Amino acid sequence: MLGKTPLTVREKGLKVDDNEFIGLVAKRSGMSSEQAAAITRATLTTLAERIDGGEARDLAGQLPEGLGASAFASGETAERFGLDVFVERVSGRAEVAVRQAKDGVTTVFDVLREALTPAGYDDVVSQLPAEFGEVADPTAPFVQRSRG
Repeated sequence: MLGKTPLTVREKGLKVDDNEFIGLVAKRSGMSSEQAAAITRATLTTLAERIDGGEARDLAGQLPEGLGASAFASGETAERFGLDVFVERVSGRAEVAVRQAKDGVTTVFDVLREALTPAGYDDVVSQLPAEFGEVADPTAPFVQRSRG
């Protein structure tokens, strides 16, 4: 490592395992661990459908091993659908109400932003339409969202 400056944690992405990732989702969303696991996997599966296959494989490679399997796309071409359909798919897969699914999706994207490298996260969200900024803000840090 002569002459090289070590990367900061933010440049590398947060190193977490499956349980830590899901634990962060649970803590930030106020969900049980089981609900957080279901929302996380449903979000990653739906995200893999919405982005190109190569990007989904890159995403899967940056995730903890057990969660990476959820992010593999079934094809190379992304399906084109909006945020409402995305949230409805997550709701159905996780078996939760649409509002809870949207809160969960937002939380999963918050944790993804920390777990991936900044470039990796940007690569993912750049493939999503602007309306996804509601759940996948590339710049805002996590803030506790009000529930009501």
